[in-house]
Amino acid sequence: MSFTLFPDARAALARDCLAGLSVGDALGAQFLVPGRPAADLAAGRLPPAPWEWTDDTEMACSVLAELVESGGIDRDRLALAFAERAEPRRGYGPGAVTILRLIRAGTPWPVAAASAFDGQGSCGNGAAMRVGPVGAYFADSTARAAAHARASAEVTHAHPEGIAGAVAVAVAAALAARGRLDGYRPAPDRLLAGVAAALDPATEVHRRVRRAADLLGRPLPQVVAALGNGSRVTAQDTVGFTLWVAATHLDDYPAAVGACVEAGGDVDTTAAIAGGVVAAYGGVGDPGGVPGDWLAAREPLPTWLP
Repeated sequence: MSFTLFPDARAALARDCLAGLSVGDALGAQFLVPGRPAADLAAGRLPPAPWEWTDDTEMACSVLAELVESGGIDRDRLALAFAERAEPRRGYGPGAVTILRLIRAGTPWPVAAASAFDGQGSCGNGAAMRVGPVGAYFADSTARAAAHARASAEVTHAHPEGIAGAVAVAVAAALAARGRLDGYRPAPDRLLAGVAAALDPATEVHRRVRRAADLLGRPLPQVVAALGNGSRVTAQDTVGFTLWVAATHLDDYPAAVGACVEAGGDVDTTAAIAGGVVAAYGGVGDPGGVPGDWLAAREPLPTWLP
């Protein structure tokens, strides 16, 4: 179906994606607390509110603000927003702290990003964790979603794998939001094939997205063994798994977040990525979307968010 997306509609899709991302992040983070077993969520026992969000959500809020204010990603503006808004208590990794400190001190973002990991650039999952709203915003064009995702990643992630992770998640969110607008649920294999087609085939992220398609219908432990669960905090061991979860549970937000919690690893980030993609399709408060009581339990988003 052909359609025109006006700015308000784009922003609404991106906000729903951010809701799913932030709730997944905040709820997932509760299961990083010692003594809180994943079985609690499976049994319907939710952690006490409020659920505090992490750096995943804080950076995603800057991404959404840039989309709403500029209609796309301006790398200079986004780099400065990341640097100025970063609250270390939100759980930023040491590599991100160093890059953002350099940017805040006046170092151009290409220099700061390229300096990470002895000049290799970061292949971490940080660019992927925050990018979902870009895809939802550009639901009418996976090419534009991929281009703006790349731009959003480059300000902190100079490594091809880190960039590929962001492109993969944004394209998945774009396809999910497109399905919502068209009124159909993208088949899991077609969604993953669409993501793979947008990626550099030389990357490990591409290979794992392809592998995720081969693992559709397989038990969760087998999927984690093959794809990872984010425990290495790289795009390579995070993105393929989260997109398998999103493709499998695209019409069931609680099941998607529950699978991330059960899988363990970098739970706040895997739940943020999968949750954002699923919410791009299912929305908020609707059957299969982000439950209203989960959204109410999440800590309020920053007051500077437009």
